[in-house]
Amino acid sequence: MDIQLKRGLLDICVLAAIKNKDSYGYQIIKDIKPYMEISESTLYPILRRLEEANLLSVRNAEHNGRLRKYYRITKDGLKRIKDFKKEWNEILSIYRFITMEDKNDE
Repeated sequence: MDIQLKRGLLDICVLAAIKNKDSYGYQIIKDIKPYMEISESTLYPILRRLEEANLLSVRNAEHNGRLRKYYRITKDGLKRIKDFKKEWNEILSIYRFITMEDKNDE
């Protein structure tokens, strides 16, 4: 898969993983894993990038005696998911066009 496309999809997957509730790194990985492979070394730079873009916010909370970073989606993050859904319809249209040729080749 094209690296830029995959990067954009990973960003959206991370936002979607925290869309309904605050979450932390390990849980985000577990939530995404059934759909896309992601490692800690991939996730944490994404989280930093999304935070810098104001698409999520971070808070520290104690859990079992340790500090854990919890991530929350912002209004801008929710808007990014909404925009992605609109863009996805265009991508699906392009995909249908490309695969239409496959049907003609059969």
